[in-house]
Amino acid sequence: MSEQLILNVNLKDDATFENFFLQKGSENAVAVEVLQKQLLSKKNSFVYLWGGQGSGVSHLLQASCHNTLTQNLSAQYLSLSEFLDYSPEELFRNLDEVSLICLDNIQAISGNIYWERQLFNLYNRIKDSSGSLLIGANCSARELSLNLPDLHSRLSSGTLFQLASLDDVSKSKIIQFRALRRGMKITDDLAQFIIARSPREMNSLMNCLDILEKFSLQEKRKLSKPFIKSALGWD
Repeated sequence: MSEQLILNVNLKDDATFENFFLQKGSENAVAVEVLQKQLLSKKNSFVYLWGGQGSGVSHLLQASCHNTLTQNLSAQYLSLSEFLDYSPEELFRNLDEVSLICLDNIQAISGNIYWERQLFNLYNRIKDSSGSLLIGANCSARELSLNLPDLHSRLSSGTLFQLASLDDVSKSKIIQFRALRRGMKITDDLAQFIIARSPREMNSLMNCLDILEKFSLQEKRKLSKPFIKSALGWD
């Protein structure tokens, strides 16, 4: 029998609940509140989160791992799209011994019956061991193109939440929120300027903030359009 794979998957340091922008009373706020309550129960919980690119699914899965680790419990985050060349049997071996398992991009294995069977087996082992499972995807459980009906049933049985898609107004607010947490003040006008000039995926926008923070600290200057253009290499 093969030994369990050693999984050294680094969590993003800034992927925390505190860094996740929420508007009071929004669907996302409700989802995060329920998710945190599920994590506090520390046993036998299953949550399925889904949303489009940049909606924050991966952020919340990693935030859940950070939160669990601070309680001196074990947690494992895996983006399945990055492990398709691995044996799922070896990848999932003994994961049911982990307090919280977060499996991201579950849609990557849909249609592969071998992966589906191993995920089904892992789900049952986690349930039997009173562990917690958090799954992230870009579509709802019923929209997954699965070959295994029993897995479809399992994935539809937990607490299900869709994260809202982000329009430019939401992205602007997130940029300002995340910038403020880094000690930078970005006005509405500057946030809209960045969105208009940068690729609009949230990862790209956060990369812009990384660069602006670095240059702002080095040059000790407030943010302005000329400074932003210079720092980001925009003509």
